[in-house]
Amino acid sequence: MKPIKIGLVGIGRAGWGIHASELNSKTDMFEIVAACDIIPERNQKMAEKYGCRTYDSIEELVKDEEVELVSIATRTVDHYNHVLCALNAGKDVLVEKPMTMSYDQAFDLFKRANKPGLPRLFVHQQRRFESMFNLVYDTIKSGKLGKVYEINIEENGFQHRDDWQTLSEFGGGQLLNWGPHIIDHSLQLLGNPVKEFSSELKHIVAGGDCEDHLNLQFKDKEGTTVNMCISGATALNCGRTFTVYGDRGALVAKGNTMTLRYISPDQIIPEVISDPETPGAAFGKTGTYASKLEINWIEETIEAPKQDLTVFWDYLYKSYREGATFPIKDDEILAIMKTISDAKAQNSVK
Repeated sequence: MKPIKIGLVGIGRAGWGIHASELNSKTDMFEIVAACDIIPERNQKMAEKYGCRTYDSIEELVKDEEVELVSIATRTVDHYNHVLCALNAGKDVLVEKPMTMSYDQAFDLFKRANKPGLPRLFVHQQRRFESMFNLVYDTIKSGKLGKVYEINIEENGFQHRDDWQTLSEFGGGQLLNWGPHIIDHSLQLLGNPVKEFSSELKHIVAGGDCEDHLNLQFKDKEGTTVNMCISGATALNCGRTFTVYGDRGALVAKGNTMTLRYISPDQIIPEVISDPETPGAAFGKTGTYASKLEINWIEETIEAPKQDLTVFWDYLYKSYREGATFPIKDDEILAIMKTISDAKAQNSVK
């Protein structure tokens, strides 16, 4: 196994806390040979831990002939220029989400990559591999719930946040922070092209000038709706929740547990014919509104498999070294970025 030689740009929360940290368990596949940060102490930390060369700028790092893949984990506002710098130097690139600030920037970068004779470009959408998301996805595809007509996804918490990710000049806000992950989940669960899209962004309790509470709604041509909410201003209902409604069942998933209630696949439901006559004076099966049909319900509680988001790096290696198809496609990234740009346009967000 031949390790991919990585040059890491940005040694902050994502670069040090995610990229470098996760690569510590993938040393047979990846080797950090160079690093770059504008803060000298962070470069020193990388040199001490990894014995790698360090640079004060990305322009210097991309000249390093040993670097094969430039891993960019800088502030959102810098992603476009940093990716462009690496691509122009002929380097393959992995960029932290969000890929860029806008759809137009993302589209421009993909024009310069992933085609014969051009560098490779990957985006770190590692939460595509979340265990609960994939369990929900597989359950919908299994048909247990029948025709799914509504999906709700929430990623909620409460934070008086005050870092750069609350400031629009640096690419802050929940739309660009958690948005790429939950939008990706929403579009994957919808499964069809979006016919209608609406959004509402609000600034509630965080510092800065960006949204910390947002609601997006997607509808496809078949009438299926996905409602998603990301909030840093909800004191209750914290964490990730999925609810899915179909014409034969429903599920709710929170934390590591998913609960389902659905009609047995063996039960055939006859067409329901409404009676226009006056019902009896009592409620219930002999009176009004309740179904006369005895439903054979099945109830299940399922624990999601243990989650390992570092599997992203396994897919990256197999694609880069072995030519395997990378599971996150360029057009899926562009759909995420288009959603972000459309939501900004609808809400006049900077």
